[in-house]
Amino acid sequence: MQSLRLQQALLRGASRCYATQGPKQTPPPKLPEPEVFADTSRPRPYSGYPPRRDLPKIKSKWPAALGALAVAGTCWGLFMTYATNQEKLSSTVFRSIMRSVKADAQIREILGDAIRPHPEWWLNGDPHVIGHISQLQGNIDVSFRVKGSKGLGTVYFTSIRKEKGVPYTVLRFKVICDDGTVVQVSDAPVPAT
Repeated sequence: MQSLRLQQALLRGASRCYATQGPKQTPPPKLPEPEVFADTSRPRPYSGYPPRRDLPKIKSKWPAALGALAVAGTCWGLFMTYATNQEKLSSTVFRSIMRSVKADAQIREILGDAIRPHPEWWLNGDPHVIGHISQLQGNIDVSFRVKGSKGLGTVYFTSIRKEKGVPYTVLRFKVICDDGTVVQVSDAPVPAT
């Protein structure tokens, strides 16, 4: 009974006409040959390790690290030079030495009036004081350039304190002018202890 109903349904569906019926598509003239996998596949080469190939070239980081280290070291050195120079310039020892140099008549005669420390361009117009001022250890050894209206010279000052509580002993206090004249400064400053 069900098969009869199924046949009737198929016949009714086949007899229906649709408003748009296009031409039937024709099959392609030749179908491609089917690929048959009847045999075993070709075995692939087997290796326990992946194939060897060249590793990519990695740029070394050492040149950049050494360059950065050199720049940082140079900046640190310049800062320390500037900071210690500013400390020497602001010390009472430096001011006392300059006061004695300005007051010396023989130096004023050779270098002229308006004696002042000679400015350096790389220190932004401040003079460069070479040496060290160590009042706690009891030794002072500095040299710096001075400039007057007539010429230039270099001040050398060395002083030591043999033990705590004893006044400083001035070992050297002279100005060597650029023309070769050496002037011993008589009014030696005694730094405060």
